[in-house]
Amino acid sequence: MRVVIAEDAVLLRQGLILLLAESGHEVLEAVGDAEQLLRAVGEHQPDIAVIDVRMPPTHRDEGLRAALVIRRSWPNTKILILSQYVEERYAADLLTSDLSGIGYLLKDRVADVEDFLRALNQVADGGTVFDPEVVAQLLARSRRQDPLATLTPREREVLGLMAEGRSNAGIGDALTITERAVEKYVGSIFTKLGLPQAGNDHRRVLAVLHYLDN
Repeated sequence: MRVVIAEDAVLLRQGLILLLAESGHEVLEAVGDAEQLLRAVGEHQPDIAVIDVRMPPTHRDEGLRAALVIRRSWPNTKILILSQYVEERYAADLLTSDLSGIGYLLKDRVADVEDFLRALNQVADGGTVFDPEVVAQLLARSRRQDPLATLTPREREVLGLMAEGRSNAGIGDALTITERAVEKYVGSIFTKLGLPQAGNDHRRVLAVLHYLDN
């Protein structure tokens, strides 16, 4: 497969180049920061990008933010995050998109070379591979940041009636408010739950699923 590597640690970067080349893969480019990563992916449009999370200049989350850009701009390029850290915020953002062709492995927990190569191939084939520790931390974050907790009592009433299958007009009748007021509450619910712009029917279903899951 055709691969771009983004890793700021020189020895690890060179090690990945040799490992992938010996395994029959073509390393198109290996770079040390997120800016070069985006340029390389745009230029080569590889099958997969292997990306570290923390890279220059701040060594915080540049890699994951670049991965989100790649996901939007070059959706055919699969992404394997290979890091020492679970960066919860942007990892969660990555997981709200289509999960095909996404992987997140922790460097210290990759048992052996064959495990890594299997994961790489699985992601390149459109599969999903996540270290259990990554999943555990993201689930813990989700529990800590329940979006339903941000709803007002009235918004929760509206969402509860949505879960009963009532239309905006039906919700207005039940709460003795105008349909226009219901529309405003529904819009606020969509915003607070972080639901993507889509058809309102689709967002109503997602909102109800949030409600029923708690």
